[in-house]
Amino acid sequence: MKKIMFLILSMILATTLAACSSDSASGSGDKGKITVGGKDFTEQHILTKMTSILLKEKGYKVDEASSMGSTVARSALENGQLDLYWEYTGTALLVYLKQPLVTDPDKAYEKVKELDKKNGLAWLNKSDFNNTYAILMREDRAKELGISSLDDLANYINNNPNKLKFASNAEFFARADGLKGLEKKYGFDFPAKNIVKMDSGLVYNALNEKQVDVTMGFATDGRIKGFNLVELTDNKQFFPPYNGAPVIREKTLKQYPEVGKLLNQMADKLNGDTMKELNYRVDVKHEDVSKVAREWLTKEGLIKE
Repeated sequence: MKKIMFLILSMILATTLAACSSDSASGSGDKGKITVGGKDFTEQHILTKMTSILLKEKGYKVDEASSMGSTVARSALENGQLDLYWEYTGTALLVYLKQPLVTDPDKAYEKVKELDKKNGLAWLNKSDFNNTYAILMREDRAKELGISSLDDLANYINNNPNKLKFASNAEFFARADGLKGLEKKYGFDFPAKNIVKMDSGLVYNALNEKQVDVTMGFATDGRIKGFNLVELTDNKQFFPPYNGAPVIREKTLKQYPEVGKLLNQMADKLNGDTMKELNYRVDVKHEDVSKVAREWLTKEGLIKE
Protein backbone atom coordinates (compact mmCIF):
# COMPACT_ATOMS: atom_id res chain seq x y z
CA MET A 1 0.00 0.00 0.00
CA LYS A 2 2.86 2.38 0.89
CA LYS A 3 4.50 1.67 -2.47
CA ILE A 4 1.28 2.48 -4.30
CA MET A 5 0.88 5.72 -2.33
CA PHE A 6 4.50 6.66 -3.06
CA LEU A 7 3.97 6.07 -6.80
CA ILE A 8 0.81 8.19 -6.78
CA LEU A 9 2.59 11.01 -4.97
CA SER A 10 5.51 10.76 -7.39
CA MET A 11 3.17 11.13 -10.36
CA ILE A 12 1.39 14.10 -8.76
CA LEU A 13 4.66 15.80 -7.92
CA ALA A 14 6.11 15.18 -11.38
CA THR A 15 3.01 16.71 -12.97
CA THR A 16 3.16 19.68 -10.61
CA LEU A 17 6.84 20.29 -11.31
CA ALA A 18 6.24 20.08 -15.04
CA ALA A 19 3.39 22.56 -14.80
CA CYS A 20 5.55 24.95 -12.78
CA SER A 21 8.75 24.55 -14.83
CA SER A 22 8.21 27.66 -16.92
CA ASP A 23 7.85 29.76 -13.77
CA SER A 24 10.44 28.05 -11.58
CA ALA A 25 13.13 30.14 -10.00
CA SER A 26 16.07 28.11 -11.34
CA GLY A 27 19.24 29.54 -9.81
CA SER A 28 22.84 28.95 -10.75
CA GLY A 29 22.89 25.84 -8.61
CA ASP A 30 26.40 26.54 -7.28
CA LYS A 31 25.28 25.76 -3.73
CA GLY A 32 22.93 22.86 -4.48
CA LYS A 33 19.37 22.06 -5.51
CA ILE A 34 16.25 22.62 -3.39
CA THR A 35 12.67 21.59 -4.18
CA VAL A 36 10.16 24.01 -2.64
CA GLY A 37 6.53 22.99 -2.30
CA GLY A 38 3.36 25.00 -1.72
CA LYS A 39 -0.39 24.63 -1.32
CA ASP A 40 -3.12 25.84 -3.65
CA PHE A 41 -4.22 29.27 -2.41
CA THR A 42 -2.95 32.82 -2.75
CA GLU A 43 -0.99 33.10 0.49
CA GLN A 44 0.84 29.86 -0.24
CA HIS A 45 1.63 30.95 -3.80
CA ILE A 46 3.22 34.09 -2.37
CA LEU A 47 5.21 32.24 0.28
CA THR A 48 6.40 29.65 -2.22
CA LYS A 49 7.50 32.31 -4.69
CA MET A 50 9.27 34.38 -2.02
CA THR A 51 11.12 31.30 -0.79
CA SER A 52 12.14 30.30 -4.30
CA ILE A 53 13.36 33.76 -5.28
CA LEU A 54 15.29 34.15 -2.02
CA LEU A 55 17.11 30.84 -2.42
CA LYS A 56 17.77 31.43 -6.10
CA GLU A 57 19.33 34.80 -5.36
CA LYS A 58 21.59 33.14 -2.81
CA GLY A 59 22.96 30.67 -5.34
CA TYR A 60 20.69 27.63 -5.12
CA LYS A 61 18.96 25.87 -7.99
CA VAL A 62 15.28 25.83 -7.08
CA ASP A 63 12.40 23.73 -8.39
CA GLU A 64 8.87 24.74 -7.41
CA ALA A 65 5.98 22.38 -6.81
CA SER A 66 3.08 24.71 -6.06
CA SER A 67 -0.70 24.28 -6.04
CA MET A 68 -0.60 21.05 -4.01
CA GLY A 69 -3.24 19.81 -1.63
CA SER A 70 -2.33 19.88 2.07
CA THR A 71 -2.01 16.13 2.58
CA VAL A 72 -0.15 15.69 -0.73
CA ALA A 73 2.37 18.37 0.24
CA ARG A 74 2.86 16.87 3.68
CA SER A 75 3.34 13.35 2.31
CA ALA A 76 5.74 14.59 -0.37
CA LEU A 77 7.82 16.29 2.33
CA GLU A 78 7.92 13.18 4.49
CA ASN A 79 8.86 11.02 1.48
CA GLY A 80 11.66 13.33 0.37
CA GLN A 81 10.02 14.51 -2.83
CA LEU A 82 9.99 18.03 -1.37
CA ASP A 83 12.76 19.60 0.66
CA LEU A 84 10.61 22.23 2.31
CA TYR A 85 7.34 24.15 2.26
CA TRP A 86 5.38 26.53 4.48
CA GLU A 87 2.96 24.91 6.91
CA TYR A 88 0.59 26.11 9.63
CA THR A 89 0.85 25.06 13.25
CA GLY A 90 -2.85 24.32 13.69
CA THR A 91 -3.00 22.18 10.54
CA ALA A 92 -0.02 20.09 11.60
CA LEU A 93 -1.22 19.71 15.16
CA LEU A 94 -4.83 18.75 14.43
CA VAL A 95 -4.69 17.13 10.98
CA TYR A 96 -1.29 15.44 10.62
CA LEU A 97 -0.28 14.77 14.22
CA LYS A 98 -3.81 14.13 15.55
CA GLN A 99 -3.26 16.15 18.73
CA PRO A 100 -5.78 17.97 20.92
CA LEU A 101 -6.42 21.66 20.38
CA VAL A 102 -3.79 24.03 21.80
CA THR A 103 -4.88 27.68 21.87
CA ASP A 104 -1.55 29.25 22.89
CA PRO A 105 0.43 30.02 19.67
CA ASP A 106 3.85 29.44 21.23
CA LYS A 107 2.83 26.17 22.89
CA ALA A 108 1.25 24.93 19.66
CA TYR A 109 4.46 25.71 17.78
CA GLU A 110 6.69 24.01 20.34
CA LYS A 111 4.41 20.95 20.30
CA VAL A 112 4.51 20.44 16.52
CA LYS A 113 8.23 21.18 16.48
CA GLU A 114 8.85 18.50 19.08
CA LEU A 115 6.52 15.86 17.61
CA ASP A 116 7.76 16.27 14.03
CA LYS A 117 11.33 15.46 15.00
CA LYS A 118 10.43 11.78 14.84
CA ASN A 119 9.24 12.36 11.27
CA GLY A 120 12.59 13.81 10.27
CA LEU A 121 11.12 17.29 9.88
CA ALA A 122 12.45 20.53 11.33
CA TRP A 123 10.19 23.51 12.02
CA LEU A 124 12.07 26.74 11.44
CA ASN A 125 11.08 30.05 13.06
CA LYS A 126 7.36 30.66 13.60
CA SER A 127 6.17 33.76 11.77
CA ASP A 128 4.01 36.33 13.46
CA PHE A 129 1.06 35.81 11.13
CA ASN A 130 -1.88 33.64 12.05
CA ASN A 131 -4.07 32.44 9.19
CA THR A 132 -6.72 31.05 11.50
CA TYR A 133 -10.47 31.04 10.96
CA ALA A 134 -12.13 34.43 11.37
CA ILE A 135 -15.73 35.56 11.70
CA LEU A 136 -16.23 38.65 9.56
CA MET A 137 -18.75 41.45 9.12
CA ARG A 138 -18.89 44.58 7.01
CA GLU A 139 -17.44 47.42 9.04
CA ASP A 140 -20.51 49.65 8.69
CA ARG A 141 -22.92 46.85 9.62
CA ALA A 142 -20.87 45.83 12.66
CA LYS A 143 -20.81 49.43 13.91
CA GLU A 144 -24.54 49.83 13.27
CA LEU A 145 -25.33 46.77 15.41
CA GLY A 146 -22.63 47.40 18.03
CA ILE A 147 -20.88 44.11 17.34
CA SER A 148 -17.11 43.91 17.73
CA SER A 149 -16.58 40.49 19.33
CA LEU A 150 -18.01 36.99 19.12
CA ASP A 151 -19.63 37.54 22.51
CA ASP A 152 -21.42 40.56 21.01
CA LEU A 153 -22.51 38.45 18.04
CA ALA A 154 -23.83 35.68 20.31
CA ASN A 155 -25.83 38.17 22.39
CA TYR A 156 -27.31 39.79 19.28
CA ILE A 157 -28.35 36.45 17.75
CA ASN A 158 -29.89 35.25 21.01
CA ASN A 159 -31.99 38.44 21.14
CA ASN A 160 -32.65 38.61 17.38
CA PRO A 161 -32.51 35.00 16.12
CA ASN A 162 -33.81 35.66 12.60
CA LYS A 163 -32.10 38.93 11.75
CA LEU A 164 -28.68 37.82 10.44
CA LYS A 165 -27.63 35.53 7.58
CA PHE A 166 -24.37 33.60 7.88
CA ALA A 167 -22.20 32.36 4.99
CA SER A 168 -20.11 29.23 5.48
CA ASN A 169 -18.20 26.79 3.36
CA ALA A 170 -19.08 23.11 3.78
CA GLU A 171 -15.94 22.32 5.79
CA PHE A 172 -16.43 25.04 8.39
CA PHE A 173 -20.10 24.09 8.73
CA ALA A 174 -19.20 20.48 9.56
CA ARG A 175 -15.95 20.75 11.55
CA ALA A 176 -15.79 20.54 15.34
CA ASP A 177 -13.57 23.63 15.30
CA GLY A 178 -16.05 25.31 12.92
CA LEU A 179 -19.60 26.58 13.28
CA LYS A 180 -21.00 23.90 15.58
CA GLY A 181 -18.14 24.22 18.04
CA LEU A 182 -18.29 28.00 17.84
CA GLU A 183 -22.02 28.02 18.66
CA LYS A 184 -21.44 25.71 21.61
CA LYS A 185 -18.50 27.73 22.95
CA TYR A 186 -20.31 31.06 22.76
CA GLY A 187 -23.81 29.84 23.56
CA PHE A 188 -25.83 30.77 20.48
CA ASP A 189 -27.47 29.04 17.55
CA PHE A 190 -27.86 30.30 13.99
CA PRO A 191 -31.22 29.09 12.61
CA ALA A 192 -30.60 26.59 9.80
CA LYS A 193 -32.62 28.68 7.35
CA ASN A 194 -30.24 31.60 7.94
CA ILE A 195 -27.08 29.66 7.06
CA VAL A 196 -25.99 29.94 3.42
CA LYS A 197 -23.42 27.37 2.28
CA MET A 198 -21.02 28.29 -0.53
CA ASP A 199 -17.42 27.88 -1.66
CA SER A 200 -14.72 29.61 0.38
CA GLY A 201 -13.87 31.99 -2.45
CA LEU A 202 -17.45 33.27 -2.66
CA VAL A 203 -18.11 34.14 0.98
CA TYR A 204 -16.22 37.45 0.85
CA ASN A 205 -18.13 38.71 -2.18
CA ALA A 206 -21.43 37.58 -0.66
CA LEU A 207 -20.68 39.62 2.44
CA ASN A 208 -19.43 42.62 0.47
CA GLU A 209 -22.53 42.59 -1.73
CA LYS A 210 -24.82 42.39 1.34
CA GLN A 211 -26.22 38.98 0.47
CA VAL A 212 -25.26 37.88 3.99
CA ASP A 213 -24.48 39.72 7.23
CA VAL A 214 -21.76 37.51 8.71
CA THR A 215 -19.29 35.05 7.20
CA MET A 216 -16.47 32.73 8.10
CA GLY A 217 -13.13 33.57 6.51
CA PHE A 218 -9.39 33.46 7.09
CA ALA A 219 -7.58 36.05 9.17
CA THR A 220 -4.87 37.01 6.67
CA ASP A 221 -7.07 37.18 3.57
CA GLY A 222 -6.46 40.35 1.56
CA ARG A 223 -10.15 40.85 0.88
CA ILE A 224 -10.67 41.80 4.53
CA LYS A 225 -8.83 45.02 3.73
CA GLY A 226 -10.15 45.30 0.18
CA PHE A 227 -13.81 45.08 1.20
CA ASN A 228 -13.57 47.00 4.51
CA LEU A 229 -14.45 43.97 6.60
CA VAL A 230 -13.81 43.55 10.31
CA GLU A 231 -12.79 40.43 12.18
CA LEU A 232 -14.82 39.87 15.33
CA THR A 233 -12.62 39.38 18.39
CA ASP A 234 -12.43 35.75 19.52
CA ASN A 235 -12.38 36.70 23.21
CA LYS A 236 -12.78 33.09 24.38
CA GLN A 237 -9.94 31.88 22.14
CA PHE A 238 -12.03 29.24 20.40
CA PHE A 239 -10.09 29.11 17.14
CA PRO A 240 -6.69 27.40 17.24
CA PRO A 241 -3.58 29.27 16.08
CA TYR A 242 -2.46 28.74 12.49
CA ASN A 243 0.90 30.49 12.49
CA GLY A 244 2.94 29.94 9.35
CA ALA A 245 6.47 28.52 9.46
CA PRO A 246 8.88 26.95 6.97
CA VAL A 247 9.16 23.19 7.52
CA ILE A 248 12.25 21.49 6.10
CA ARG A 249 13.55 17.94 6.02
CA GLU A 250 16.27 17.50 8.64
CA LYS A 251 18.48 15.84 6.01
CA THR A 252 18.17 18.91 3.80
CA LEU A 253 18.84 21.27 6.70
CA LYS A 254 21.95 19.31 7.69
CA GLN A 255 23.20 19.40 4.10
CA TYR A 256 22.36 23.09 3.58
CA PRO A 257 22.38 24.85 6.98
CA GLU A 258 22.42 28.26 5.26
CA VAL A 259 18.91 27.56 3.92
CA GLY A 260 17.60 27.40 7.48
CA LYS A 261 19.25 30.71 8.35
CA LEU A 262 17.86 32.42 5.25
CA LEU A 263 14.31 31.19 5.85
CA ASN A 264 14.47 32.13 9.53
CA GLN A 265 15.35 35.68 8.48
CA MET A 266 12.38 35.71 6.12
CA ALA A 267 10.00 34.23 8.69
CA ASP A 268 11.01 36.79 11.31
CA LYS A 269 10.02 39.66 9.01
CA LEU A 270 6.48 38.42 8.29
CA ASN A 271 3.44 39.38 10.35
CA GLY A 272 -0.33 39.52 9.98
CA ASP A 273 -0.50 43.00 8.49
CA THR A 274 2.20 42.12 5.97
CA MET A 275 0.44 38.97 4.80
CA LYS A 276 -2.89 40.79 4.51
CA GLU A 277 -1.23 43.45 2.36
CA LEU A 278 0.54 40.92 0.13
CA ASN A 279 -2.64 38.86 -0.28
CA TYR A 280 -4.57 42.09 -1.00
CA ARG A 281 -2.17 43.04 -3.78
CA VAL A 282 -2.62 39.66 -5.48
CA ASP A 283 -6.32 38.94 -4.80
CA VAL A 284 -7.81 42.44 -5.04
CA LYS A 285 -5.35 44.48 -7.10
CA HIS A 286 -4.51 41.44 -9.28
CA GLU A 287 -0.76 42.03 -9.22
CA ASP A 288 1.61 39.29 -10.37
CA VAL A 289 2.73 36.96 -7.56
CA SER A 290 6.39 37.03 -8.65
CA LYS A 291 6.40 40.83 -8.73
CA VAL A 292 4.83 41.08 -5.27
CA ALA A 293 7.22 38.50 -3.83
CA ARG A 294 10.36 40.08 -5.27
CA GLU A 295 9.40 43.61 -4.24
CA TRP A 296 8.82 42.53 -0.64
CA LEU A 297 12.12 40.63 -0.45
CA THR A 298 13.95 43.67 -1.84
CA LYS A 299 12.19 46.10 0.50
CA GLU A 300 13.13 43.98 3.51
CA GLY A 301 16.78 43.78 2.42
CA LEU A 302 16.71 40.01 1.95
CA ILE A 303 17.81 40.29 -1.68
CA LYS A 304 19.39 43.07 -3.74
CA GLU A 305 17.59 44.97 -6.47
